[in-house]
Amino acid sequence: MHFEILVEDASGGLLLSSLLPKILGASGDQHTWRTHAYRGIGVLPRDLRGETDPWKRVLLDRLPKILAGYGVSLRGQDSAVVVVVDLDDRDCVKFKRELLQVLEGCRPKPICLFRIAIEETEAWLLGDRDAILRAFPRARRNVLDSYVQDSICGTWEKLADAVFPGGAAELGADGYPRVGEEKCRWAAQVGPRLDVASNRSPSFQVFRRGLLKLSRASG
Repeated sequence: MHFEILVEDASGGLLLSSLLPKILGASGDQHTWRTHAYRGIGVLPRDLRGETDPWKRVLLDRLPKILAGYGVSLRGQDSAVVVVVDLDDRDCVKFKRELLQVLEGCRPKPICLFRIAIEETEAWLLGDRDAILRAFPRARRNVLDSYVQDSICGTWEKLADAVFPGGAAELGADGYPRVGEEKCRWAAQVGPRLDVASNRSPSFQVFRRGLLKLSRASG
């Protein structure tokens, strides 16, 4: 099966580049994929059939057009679209319903899997404490111990407090571009070390099971 993977930012793209071979096997053996990283999550347009700015590379703003395009281009192929987004401070049930409404508006509809990281994809990194400690041996263990898995707590800030020398306060003071660079570093260093089978993040395991179910149903 071929997967078109849509993620909201560069760090998510790096993380999934490490995780997909662990879940699906090497690309080209049985499955292939392309990962598309956007420049932020954005918001779903009120008019799902209306025009959107094609130069605005944020995921949700473009999602109705993207999925409609895949509905046409992937028709009849053994392919699926996987959309991975952060929950942030949204209501999970409502957000999932809104995403499914976008898909329902596509004629034809692509095969599509929506998966939501709770609260952020950094929760998937925090789901494997050993992987973090292998990547960052000097990580603050008391901060890692204080994290409640998949809680709404300011997840990237929690990870920053554990592994960044000055913690989240110092990192945030440098501005969001610097935060984004650091998130990419975490994804690149921790992602390859993650154990996908034993990861403690419920939202990661929902993602993993959904991807495996799609892959086994292919053909």
